[in-house]
Amino acid sequence: MSMKKSFCLLFFFLSTAAIVQGKIAVMDEYWTNRQAEAQKQSEAAYNPNPEQVTDQVNKQVGKALMATNGTRRNLRAHNANEPCKTTNPIDKRWRCDPNWANDRKKLVRGALGFGHLATGGAAGKYYTVTDASDGDMLNPKPGTLRHAVIQKEPLWIIFARSMIIKLEQELIMARLVQRMPRCRYGFIHVVNNDYTHWLMYAIGGSSNPTIISQGNRFIAPPNLAAKEITKREYVAESEWKNWIWKSEGDLMMNGAFFVESGAANSRSFSRLDMIKYKPGTFVTRLTRFAGALGCHPGKPC
Repeated sequence: MSMKKSFCLLFFFLSTAAIVQGKIAVMDEYWTNRQAEAQKQSEAAYNPNPEQVTDQVNKQVGKALMATNGTRRNLRAHNANEPCKTTNPIDKRWRCDPNWANDRKKLVRGALGFGHLATGGAAGKYYTVTDASDGDMLNPKPGTLRHAVIQKEPLWIIFARSMIIKLEQELIMARLVQRMPRCRYGFIHVVNNDYTHWLMYAIGGSSNPTIISQGNRFIAPPNLAAKEITKREYVAESEWKNWIWKSEGDLMMNGAFFVESGAANSRSFSRLDMIKYKPGTFVTRLTRFAGALGCHPGKPC
């Protein structure tokens, strides 16, 4: 009798193991296919000339600034009693159009920079989140945000109304492995941004980029190992010490620190290259309109 029970248990264990292995094999094949698809899309969107891409962005921003007789970008709330104004090339494509809600993907079609050819959700269907609940982690209810982000195909996720969603667990999206972004090659001007509580670093780079940080606010996380704002990757200090990374007018808080490198920058910049900055202490005022826009269909945003 004992041998029979042992045989049944062993058979059950082997059967369960076979099922688990089968599911793992299916998942491995699924992610392998997703990886191959992502690689193909990345190659199609790749531009081998980083300087050309950077120049394109700078020129577009410069044109938008000169069109408004300004010398810097602004984050500003739209006043219904004033004519609609935009001060950057992305907003110019959609914010002054009262019918923006009829073609939300116009925002993506105006993308600039290295990722401007990536399709992402722009090629997908609209998914409207109608339910603010988050009760089932394993089998999310259709209409919830958790159900939207686990779908296999690219989606453009919108919300049926203003809602507060309390997540019961971390929101895991159906995506490939992500990595922290970093700057590569070219010239990067980081100006008047608000960096708060990063996990690894705030500004990372490889392949000898020139980075000028001006008027930013950096609030470091509690983690003592992550107080440094900068990170050079895939290179020894003997090489990156010659890269031009400079900080000017930045506000460092909670122990944040910027490791500068390189000699004094000898390159001359035009107003198309550099945006006039305000000191880091102004960031609170400059970003007071950052976040969700108070837009209403049928009116300029």
